[in-house]
Amino acid sequence: MNTLERVDEDFAGGLAPRWRRHEVGVGRLEVDRIDGPVLRCTLTDASASQYSNAQIDDYSRQPNGRRLPRRRFPWRPPLQMTVRARFSHSADDLRGTAGFGFWNDPFMMTEWRAPTLPRAVWFFYASPPSNMKLDLETPGRGWKAATVDALRPAALALAPLAPLAVLLMNVPPFYRALWPPIQRALNVQEALVGVELTEWHTYILTWGMTCVGFSVDGNPVLVDAPAPRGPLGFVLWMDNQYMVVTPQGRFRWGVLDAPGRQWMAVERLEIKPGV
Repeated sequence: MNTLERVDEDFAGGLAPRWRRHEVGVGRLEVDRIDGPVLRCTLTDASASQYSNAQIDDYSRQPNGRRLPRRRFPWRPPLQMTVRARFSHSADDLRGTAGFGFWNDPFMMTEWRAPTLPRAVWFFYASPPSNMKLDLETPGRGWKAATVDALRPAALALAPLAPLAVLLMNVPPFYRALWPPIQRALNVQEALVGVELTEWHTYILTWGMTCVGFSVDGNPVLVDAPAPRGPLGFVLWMDNQYMVVTPQGRFRWGVLDAPGRQWMAVERLEIKPGV
């Protein structure tokens, strides 16, 4: 795959061949003209008894059947991603996770790869009971702009201290004093995106060599966030999972009931390398 290839999708001709489709459980990908035309990631009556996901990406198994190794994921900085999207429900009512951006698929979500630590730069939503509390000043759930690179040498150097750090994080004064330098080592920075999800918004992510900027409808949301290294793959999804990961050592994963029909509609997707 050419890493310099520009992506410019309006879905008028359907879903382009470059995207790998994932429709798991009751997750479905639809190109319709109700909002016209749009790509719609939908979950209908998702159940806590089954994982469901509607996703496109460009890093999972290729048309020739071969698995794409992480070192060949297609995207590196500098680039700019633009997505125009809206959701069926408000941030208080969506169930599961959803979003769009770039990551290294660390947890074998689409196919088998050796698990690794996460790298990501994206717009990310998580509903209760998710609690991924990686930024000291930002809630562990909600609709956020976020970066992380837990594979930086500075982050890996802290790994032998992790058991002691987890114990100390359970003491509030130590947590507030010690987590900020760990957060910086992990290149974690987040900000809540305070918009109404049921309305159309234009989301822009500018991934530079050292910094990342996020804006919505031309208004900055997060600026000068630390940039993860590439290569990363593009992903756009909606599913019914939740995850709890906290500095205090709490870890839990599961799936949720999502009654009725919920969706994310995408009217435009553009990725411009070299910006």
